[in-house]
Amino acid sequence: MATPESMVIVVTHGPEHEEMATIPFVMAAAALVSEVEVCMAFQGDGVNVIRKGAAEQVNAKGFPPLAELMATVVELGCEFLICAPCLEGRGLKAPDDLVPQSEVIGAARLIAEVTSATATLTY
Repeated sequence: MATPESMVIVVTHGPEHEEMATIPFVMAAAALVSEVEVCMAFQGDGVNVIRKGAAEQVNAKGFPPLAELMATVVELGCEFLICAPCLEGRGLKAPDDLVPQSEVIGAARLIAEVTSATATLTY
């Protein structure tokens, strides 16, 4: 049996960059409906996208609302992996400040995900 295709999408832009915060979710949804396994990793300002309530404030022109895209990728089975030091540096705490689908990870876990994936995208 063939190994399924998998993708890691690294998100480094926060909600203040609406388009760059939205495009990774569009790509995740497209991959997931194409039967590609997807996890999204949030680093730097990207962790702010996963703050409770943040997605509801993002509506990039020409794209569906971020909250809608986030709900879609969660429903399709996407994992959200959040950089532990990036959270700490922004004063955010898991799980209180994050959407429920979030898993806080360290560098070793992200390296394992990236090296086992068949593709990686960074935004």
